[in-house]
Amino acid sequence: MNQNTNRASDFRHKEVIDITTGNRLGFMTDIDVDLSSGRINAIIIPAKRRFFGLFAAGEDVVIPWNRIQKIGEDIILVTLGDED
Repeated sequence: MNQNTNRASDFRHKEVIDITTGNRLGFMTDIDVDLSSGRINAIIIPAKRRFFGLFAAGEDVVIPWNRIQKIGEDIILVTLGDED
């Protein structure tokens, strides 16, 4: 496998940070893939959980692929917030 190639499972251990706001969004758990083209449409971060993970406190965060700025060894940097 090429050194620049990542598996989807490799992303699960990366924290996602919005570089516009500095907010830590969580860890990616899923991806949205267009099966006909093989392209990744978005990464998905689960909603914050309460009460031992049983009840969601909000909606999952879906981050379009074009919002990803950099994928590092430990983190994924994205831009979600509005830049002034």
